Amino acid sequence: MRILYLIILIVAGLMAYVRFAPTDIARWHQVPEVTAPGDTEGPGSFLAVRRINAPAADVLALAEQRALATPRTRLLAGSVAEGMMTFQTRSLLWGFPDHTTVAVQDDLLVIYGRLRFGQSDMGVNKARVESWLETLAPLTEPL
Repeated sequence: MRILYLIILIVAGLMAYVRFAPTDIARWHQVPEVTAPGDTEGPGSFLAVRRINAPAADVLALAEQRALATPRTRLLAGSVAEGMMTFQTRSLLWGFPDHTTVAVQDDLLVIYGRLRFGQSDMGVNKARVESWLETLAPLTEPL
């Protein structure tokens, strides 16, 4: 019985750590420099770059609106005026945080989603970024 209590305590401790670990905003509030449209998938991350055909402020305002409409998502840093925003989206059950940064570099929209814990997100970041891109499609050029 003690082993069961110990397992429950360990699981509860891990859940608490995932939910309450401090976030180093400077680490997450950044995107790579990009030069051309395209998609790049990495372990636990997805980077989408699209050429925009509308003012950057309009694209970023719509991106912010779409991001905040995503369940369990909040703005961590940045603003439309700054030209870059970083959002945190937590998974439903465990509360694992994923970070998605949206920025405009010259005439390119950059959306960079990545996980904080683990090695694989099972395609969650890619699906989120692609769903945001669907909303932004009228303001961007297709690949």
